[in-house]
Amino acid sequence: MKLILKINLIVAAVYLMAASVAAYVANELLLRNARAEILENANIMMEAALAVREYTTTQIKPLLKTQIKYEFLPQSVPAFSANEYFNVLRKTYSAYSYKEATLNPTNPRDRAADWEADIVNRFRNTPALKELVGERDSQYGRTLFMARPLPVYSPTCLECHSHVAAAPPTMLAKYGEANGFGWQLNEVIGAQIVSVPMEVAIKRAHDTFRIFLMLLVGMFVFLFLALYVQLYTQVVRRVRRLANIADRVSMGDLDAPEFVSRGKDELANLAQSFGRMRKSLVQALKMLEG
Repeated sequence: MKLILKINLIVAAVYLMAASVAAYVANELLLRNARAEILENANIMMEAALAVREYTTTQIKPLLKTQIKYEFLPQSVPAFSANEYFNVLRKTYSAYSYKEATLNPTNPRDRAADWEADIVNRFRNTPALKELVGERDSQYGRTLFMARPLPVYSPTCLECHSHVAAAPPTMLAKYGEANGFGWQLNEVIGAQIVSVPMEVAIKRAHDTFRIFLMLLVGMFVFLFLALYVQLYTQVVRRVRRLANIADRVSMGDLDAPEFVSRGKDELANLAQSFGRMRKSLVQALKMLEG
């Protein structure tokens, strides 16, 4: 096997190993950053929902307090306002969702689906758990969800949800007497759940990774060609010339040309040593002939 081929194979093997490690690390970092971006979006959605609930509780509900005697307006309910806010958002971003999933809701649209009920029950069974993040398959592809428990913090909530007799007649007229009662103070009755699609961020990470791989391949081709040219011009060609002259001298051709090598590298030192050896050989042969 020729020297240049051996060196190129070694360089290629080392580069492939280094490129594989770099590609793996880059892919993991890109996917981790993509998930962090998705999680940040979920956090923003959750905080937005809390802000809407706070706004409704402090500014909207007091204005409609007397109205409940004549007509129950769901706009005074924080959960309703938060859901309506995100329903408007979903007209543009349909894959993003927010729901206050409840096991026994007053409004039927808030009833927890099976997977949501599992989350609520997990919060109920694990009081120390304050947040749950996971992934699931949905109609929009892989989706990240963030959930937080929804307990009955305030006794004012029990004015409408403790038992039927305590509920406002206007609320009973709108939603009936079958659901939304029997809640207890500090009991976890549901969960705030936001869902964020992962497809866009993951696709962006994969696209960036493909570009990174293309750059790695391009860099490898460039370095390989540059190394090949340097090896051929600086090493292989000079070694071949020196080997050819040495072969001629070994066959008795003392008129073979001198090998001139400029520089101070190892090959130049080798050429100088060969030149001195050749002169010594010529002198020794002349002495023998004389």
